[in-house]
Amino acid sequence: MSIKPSTPKGTRDFTSEELSKRNYIKNILQKSFESFAFSPIETPSFERLETLTGVYGEEGDRLVFKILNSGEKIKKADLEAFSDGDNHKFTRSISEKALRYDLTVPFARFVAQHQNELIFPYRRYQIQPVWRADRPQHGRYQEFYQCDADIVGERSLWQEVEMISLYDRAFSALKIKGVVLKVNHRKILAGIMGLLNEGSKLIDFITTLDKIDKIGHQGVLKELAKNNFSDESLKIIEKILNLHGEKKNQISILKDLLSSQEQGLKGLSELKFVLDQFKDKQLESVKLEFDLSLARGLHYYTGMIIEVKAPDAVKIGSIGGGGRYDDLTSNFGLKNMSGIGISFGFERIYLVMNELGIFPETLISQTKVLFTNFGEMAAKVAYSYLTQLRNKNITCELYPSEARLKKQLNYANSKGIQKVILIGSEELKKNSFILKNMTNGEQTSHGLPDLINLFN
Repeated sequence: MSIKPSTPKGTRDFTSEELSKRNYIKNILQKSFESFAFSPIETPSFERLETLTGVYGEEGDRLVFKILNSGEKIKKADLEAFSDGDNHKFTRSISEKALRYDLTVPFARFVAQHQNELIFPYRRYQIQPVWRADRPQHGRYQEFYQCDADIVGERSLWQEVEMISLYDRAFSALKIKGVVLKVNHRKILAGIMGLLNEGSKLIDFITTLDKIDKIGHQGVLKELAKNNFSDESLKIIEKILNLHGEKKNQISILKDLLSSQEQGLKGLSELKFVLDQFKDKQLESVKLEFDLSLARGLHYYTGMIIEVKAPDAVKIGSIGGGGRYDDLTSNFGLKNMSGIGISFGFERIYLVMNELGIFPETLISQTKVLFTNFGEMAAKVAYSYLTQLRNKNITCELYPSEARLKKQLNYANSKGIQKVILIGSEELKKNSFILKNMTNGEQTSHGLPDLINLFN
């Protein structure tokens, strides 16, 4: 019985053309990272399950791809926990590893594990695939690439400025205009909860607020009501979420509103410092906006948070995001190691550039010259010249087997090869070759000793 050829759900094959475009994005991002003095690292595709759970929140933990234990270890399955419906305990008994959900938590583990080898503040970038058991849809896959840049070991707000500048540099190099970079601060959200005497519900508030793009303002308020937020609290939240206008005006209103909330005021002060650095500095590709409804669902953020929206011409949503985290490495025993990180949505950036038609027209290294094959002796001579052209960085190939001329020329046409070199028995006798221009059909005869010089 034959197997139907198909990729697993949420994964893709990449053609040569697609891969050339992806490598183009990757190379530009690498250059942008390195121009900001970030150094590359790589971590394993899978981690210990305990490393990846308990830091993303309940939703994130659900989307982590677990790896089933193999061999004798499968006998450790806790069937009693399964019978009792304790899925968490049962899962732990049959799985000890998981595919990485993002690059940030493995990076935190990396920093804690290699802390004595690193120079702080440590700047790293990483471009690798991650996996999420999410429902596939346009721009969302179960296997996809993330491109992260992080700075750890320093709480200076200039690092926030660096990350915004890095976004601008990268999107400018990619020639993506009209990107909107939204910022908010977790301490401001905490201050709002403190003002409402709802501090214990901060996680509920953030988790619900993070859905605002999907369910809208009223959907957020309805869900918060289900989580027992009082009517008075909901009125104040609605008023705050409807704040609009200039960034400085919104911050001024919030400063008055949160005057009794030390944490909220600290968040406003930190965010104002960052925004002030771009008052007189024209960002080339990104527009900076303060968005109080921005929450970002991951629980480890503690300071400024960032989300990047695609240009209005492309309906695809977020193409990047990140923020400040102060306690992530403490899960691995390393205290007081603040960090900030941002991520570029590689797959969605690809879709944006494709839709806007801003990839360079010629990215694939196409064959420039085809040597025909008219038998063993002719092929041997052709191959000696082919090698010399390759040494001059000219992409060329030899037709693999002896065949009719028409078949070989059809092959050249199909691949868009513009130059074909014909060396047959007659040419060997005359120590010559024929150069055929596939664009206009012209043929010219030359001596073999002149072949290499023709392509200088």
